[in-house]
Amino acid sequence: MAVKMILAFVIALALCLVGYPFAIPLLHKLKFGQAIREEGPQSHMVKSGTPTMGGVVFILASILATLIVNFRSFGNINLLVVVLAYVGYSVIGFIDDFLIVVKKNNKGLLPRYKFFMQSVLAVVFYLFYKNVNDSSIIIPFIGKSLDLGWLYMILVFFMFTGTSNAVNLSDGLDGLSSGLVILATIPFVYFCIRSNNRDVAVFLCAVIGSLFGYLRFNLHPAKIFMGDTGSLALGGMLAAVAMVTKEELALVLVGGVFVLEAASVIIQVAYFKATHGKRIFRMSPIHHHFELGGMPETKVVYMFWSWGAVLSLLGILIGVLM
Repeated sequence: MAVKMILAFVIALALCLVGYPFAIPLLHKLKFGQAIREEGPQSHMVKSGTPTMGGVVFILASILATLIVNFRSFGNINLLVVVLAYVGYSVIGFIDDFLIVVKKNNKGLLPRYKFFMQSVLAVVFYLFYKNVNDSSIIIPFIGKSLDLGWLYMILVFFMFTGTSNAVNLSDGLDGLSSGLVILATIPFVYFCIRSNNRDVAVFLCAVIGSLFGYLRFNLHPAKIFMGDTGSLALGGMLAAVAMVTKEELALVLVGGVFVLEAASVIIQVAYFKATHGKRIFRMSPIHHHFELGGMPETKVVYMFWSWGAVLSLLGILIGVLM
């Protein structure tokens, strides 16, 4: 078990370290460059044209590494749900990214169409998974399970749409979202081992390894971005893992920085509309608020990573105490 986890991590890491040096010039040649929002921080304009859709590489690397190490595990229904969520949400992101790079603007899929597709996948995964598992969740610290009945469908819906969008919103600074996803995924490796979801644990180690490989090229100054292809995939993966391990509430804790990012956008928009143009934050998501306050981009990233690390440790601690 431990050997397979280590191998999956190492192989996925190696595949990314080898793959990105080929992918970056190829994406440059195809002119798949990032379009920067005009209303975003002016300091980000220098990033315009940086290759995007880099999520394709770490998605393929993590799946391939899992196949190499543990190909029979794809008959496991829990792993299948997680991988399908990973790939399914990446397809939505790929469509969005493709529209952006072809049209050379940053609009892509209209928000309502993107949300509709995310919602459909959430319902599909719920309907698929409810045939093999119940509608209970584990209450942190208490260790007791609570059957939500039909309310579980609502929880799954918000978990998939919310997490995929929250990870997407955090992908605004070099290295930010990938580092946070690594930290949020680590507790779920432990949860998987504890709940005997060992095949899923191996896959998560491959995802973590592939993200470390991606970070080698995404740290400031980034040579490539994951795009919505990567961020939506990672959000869908986290939601699916929380579902199959019955740790839906733990996701709120270990993914607390993602919750903060999403909440800052919701608060900003609501306040802006209610006050006819006033703002609470200098800019949302909240990582831009700190940036516009004079904090260097790298320092903001390290600060958010620190918060993510604390929440990750708390998640593991809760799991140990339960």
